[in-house]
Amino acid sequence: MREALIEAEKSFELNEVPVGCVIVHNGIVIGRGFNLKETMKDATYHAEIIALQNAQESLNHWWLEDCDVYVTLEPCAMCAGAMLNSRIRKLYVGARDLRMGAVGSAIDLSNVEGFNHQFKVEFGILELECSQLISEFFKNLRNKKRR
Repeated sequence: MREALIEAEKSFELNEVPVGCVIVHNGIVIGRGFNLKETMKDATYHAEIIALQNAQESLNHWWLEDCDVYVTLEPCAMCAGAMLNSRIRKLYVGARDLRMGAVGSAIDLSNVEGFNHQFKVEFGILELECSQLISEFFKNLRNKKRR
C-alpha cells in the first residue's frame, strides 16, 4: 500500500483527487496508476484503470487472476467492474468511500451472486495515511474556493 500512496501523492501534486493504485503479481509490482481525470479531461482516467492497463500490458494478457490490487481509496463502480472483468484475485483498500465505493460501502460488486467472477476485499490497509491524504486534498480545495 505504501507504493500506492506514492502514486496517490503524484495525483495530489497535480491537483487531482489523490488516488493511487498498484498491481502485484508474484510479489512484483507490474502495474501502477494515479488519478489523471482532470489532467486528461477524461472521466475514465482513474488510478485503477491505468494500473490495470499497465499490468495487462506487462503480462501481455487481460486475465489477472493471480494478481492483487492495492488502492488508496475504495474503487467506484467503473473500476470495480474493470477488476471483475480482469479477474483479479484480491483487492486491498486503504480508505472507504462511503458515497461512491463499489466494493462494500455504497454497493458491493466484488461478490455478486450470478457474476462469473468474484474477488476478496480487505479494508483498512494504511487507512489513516490514505484518509489523511484525501482529507488534505479536499480541505485545500475548499480553502481555494473561499478565496
